[in-house]
Amino acid sequence: AVGVGFYGNSETNDGVFQLLYALDHANQTLTGIDSLVASTTLQMQGGLEQHLARLNELLASRGDYVQTLKFTQQLAGSIVLQLQELPAWRGVSADLTELSGQVAYVEYYRWLAYLLFFILVLTVCLLACLGLAKHSRCLLVLMLCCGLLMLVLSWASLAVDTAAAVGTSDFCVAPDKFIMNQTDDEISAEVVHYYLYCDQSLSSPFQQVQGGGHPPWCCLGLGGSVTVPHSPLQALTVFQRSLTTMQIQIQGLIQYALPLFPTAEKDLLGVQQLLNSSETSLHQLTALLDCRGLHKDYLDGLIGICYDGVEGLLYLGLFSLLAAAAFSTVICAAPRAWKQLAGR
Repeated sequence: AVGVGFYGNSETNDGVFQLLYALDHANQTLTGIDSLVASTTLQMQGGLEQHLARLNELLASRGDYVQTLKFTQQLAGSIVLQLQELPAWRGVSADLTELSGQVAYVEYYRWLAYLLFFILVLTVCLLACLGLAKHSRCLLVLMLCCGLLMLVLSWASLAVDTAAAVGTSDFCVAPDKFIMNQTDDEISAEVVHYYLYCDQSLSSPFQQVQGGGHPPWCCLGLGGSVTVPHSPLQALTVFQRSLTTMQIQIQGLIQYALPLFPTAEKDLLGVQQLLNSSETSLHQLTALLDCRGLHKDYLDGLIGICYDGVEGLLYLGLFSLLAAAAFSTVICAAPRAWKQLAGR
């Protein structure tokens, strides 16, 4: 029975720690997304705006160049707008951190409590064997009292294991529905569905393009106005197209305006460097927002809690049942052993 209990305790612990690892990895991904969005927004609103303001002063004598800078500034504003429309994961990340801490705390004391329980079971069994071997009434009475205590603990452990196994099994029957209900107020159902199922036949909700044709700025040259669709479902698409257009505009200024205004070299190269850095952030953000990473964490967590965890709880329940049966037998046999010792 104790061997079964040790195995069940180990399996449950492995399953919980696999869940904790998945939660921590998912939390790092969500934190990384928020960090990239914040840093890119700061670049667009801070460093880029400063460079464009100085370039407006340096190139003020050329209206076409000023119009190009204005157009670039509008595109930067559209990127900031789209980044702000991405889901903010701070609330979900905080919930995952709190959940991970609570699960780790409960699991540590659960594992420790069962370890002490196993030691007590072995100690009581040792007392029973020692009492019978030495024909000691004191050890027999002590064994009987400890046996009653262990019987109560065994039935209590069985009740807790059964309740935990049933509750976990209910969650594992439809975990997707439970998660969608819990995140309904924070994240849109379409985004949650994308990460829970990660259907490769569907495109990312952050890269969908509404309607066909060309983007509204594709036919503009150096100058003009831009109207950017206000939709979080195509934030990365707008980000990528706006960034590409900005790079083309700045490259044109470097090629044609720089020979006429050499003092603008520092700011033009600074803008180009910021755009290259933003492009790197775009690739990282696209990779982090891809469903495969978070979906793998989701599956790893489910496997840990729904397979190893539930299996371990069932073995712990079996241990509790065997221990209760064993101590019931010991308690029932104690009066007969007492009579035999009294007759000696």
